[in-house]
Amino acid sequence: MAALAVLAAVSCADGDTPTSTSTASATLGDTGTSTATSTGATTPDADAPMPTPGQAAPETTGVAPIVVPEGFEQVGATVTASDGEVCEVCLWLAETRDQRARGLMEVTDLGAADGMAFVYPSPHRGAFWMKNTVMPLSIAFFDAGGAYMDAFDMEPCTSDPCTSYPTPDDFVTAVEVPQGGLDALLMTAGSTLTLVPEITCRP
Repeated sequence: MAALAVLAAVSCADGDTPTSTSTASATLGDTGTSTATSTGATTPDADAPMPTPGQAAPETTGVAPIVVPEGFEQVGATVTASDGEVCEVCLWLAETRDQRARGLMEVTDLGAADGMAFVYPSPHRGAFWMKNTVMPLSIAFFDAGGAYMDAFDMEPCTSDPCTSYPTPDDFVTAVEVPQGGLDALLMTAGSTLTLVPEITCRP
């Protein structure tokens, strides 16, 4: 039997990596189809169940409750930079329509993961938004072969309706991390993302 690597949240490149403690991250408006009908704001299906926030830790006087992702598995992944450098990361996995619609809504701590991977069954186009989100995020997009496509920052929603962030055409995986954290994970132009179930993430 092959030995499995066990990972906790990591920083692969030199420099500071933003932490997720006492912050929150975004949600994804998911049409539930392989291609959205427009690049405007996409919202959850009308008949889809309303997202349920993650379990909050008991509140301590003067300290905001910690909310971690709940109802998601973790998956290991490798990021290979254009120069061949490799970074192993752990990601929360959002692969069903309901999971993608819920995303990191109201989450304030990523726990032992580096971010969340939104994985679609086929090439997809749509828009992300930051409804019920308080943490600034960076998001990177990868195609069916894992090749980096684009990335941008997203800000918490303070307006109604929330700003929508159109995605590139035909992405398959999007990874959200605390804003400014993509470089440390090598998720930059020329990189490749590969999900590796054999990498066991530390809970």
